[in-house]
Amino acid sequence: MPKMIAVNRKAHHEYFLLDRYEAGIVLSGTEIKSVREGRVQLKDAYISFMNHEAFIKEMHISPYTFGNRFNHDETRIRKLLLHKEEIKKLSEKVKIKGFTVVPVSIYLEKGLAKMEIALAKGKNLHDKRETEKERDAKREIQKALKHSFE
Repeated sequence: MPKMIAVNRKAHHEYFLLDRYEAGIVLSGTEIKSVREGRVQLKDAYISFMNHEAFIKEMHISPYTFGNRFNHDETRIRKLLLHKEEIKKLSEKVKIKGFTVVPVSIYLEKGLAKMEIALAKGKNLHDKRETEKERDAKREIQKALKHSFE
């Protein structure tokens, strides 16, 4: 079972998440050690495509506490490992207005850092309010069911 490291809660609030993909991340030695400690932030991260390759930008990985002068740059651009067909499909979708690719979560699977990414469509203000209303309604229903069984 994969160990969850970080979740991008902002992505669920700002976007409709459509298609989800699993991607590997190319990390240096001190970066993977910081990831294993859970010192990752996805809040402002986004994915871009250049030369038929996928890269994640603005993902913050804190410096490894026991690292030396070879410690990594915190917000450097990191390559994502995806199949050619997936990269082609996603890069074509991103060219359509309103679509983007966002990181959803980072987890460790068999010692390797993996990232769940999603093709996303931006929400408008009224969509965000609608989502919040639905969440509140579900919470009220759960609360009522809990009290009815007591």
